[in-house]
Formats: sequence, structure tokens, C-alpha cells
Amino acid sequence: MAKVPRNFRLLEELEKGEKGIGDGTTSYGLANPDDIFMSDWNGTILGPPHTVHENRIYSLKIHCDQNYPDSAPAIAFLSKVNLPCVHQTTGKVDPARLPCLSRWDRSFTLETVLGELRREMASPSNKKLPQPAEGTNF
Repeated sequence: MAKVPRNFRLLEELEKGEKGIGDGTTSYGLANPDDIFMSDWNGTILGPPHTVHENRIYSLKIHCDQNYPDSAPAIAFLSKVNLPCVHQTTGKVDPARLPCLSRWDRSFTLETVLGELRREMASPSNKKLPQPAEGTNF
């Protein structure tokens, strides 16, 4: 099977992110529309229902280096959140503590990562963790 070049892959992801394809619980788009390398992205996660995250909107920054999608993107929360996979002073997601990043596969997408972070919020061990005040940022 042919390997899709980085920019074609990111263009596909941009189109999907801009059209809002999916269930609407996560979204993503370029941080700077003039970024011809499509390296820096913004992401949003709507807090899952029946958790301490319900009705919260979490903002993230995503960086896809020149090796993406062969290597995982770097993810950091801008909105403060208390999750085991998120560094509590920087907001950076620890790749070793989020399964889709620790076992990265080039078939995974930005949507894959955002969806897995949302599932982490809803997991039984995390859904009741005390959270920072709403609206606070790293």
C-alpha cells in the first residue's frame, strides 16, 4: 500500500476538522491558516457527560513535526485539567501515559488522540478526579 505524504495527510485531516465530521465532541484546526507546513494546530474537547468534566470546554495545542504521521504529535492542554497523563504545571500530555501516543501508528489521526483524551476523562478512575477551577489555564 502506498504511503500518503505528510502534507496530503494533514490536508485530509484539516478538511475533516473544518467540516466537523465526527460526533462533535472534539474538534481541531490549524492555529495559523498561513502555516504552509501545517505544523501547529488547535484542538477542543467537550467534557464527557456524567463526569466532573461535563459542560467544560478544554482547549489544547497540537504540534505535528516533520515526521508526522510516522511519529506522534506533541499535545498540550491550554485549559487546566487534572488527568494522570497531563503534566500538572506545563499541561503537556505524557506520551508514555496515553496509549494511542505510546503505541503510535501512522493510521492514527489528530481525532484519534483527542478522542482518546476524552475517553480518559470519562474513565472510571478519572471521571471524579478533583479539577482546577473552570476557565483556568496553564
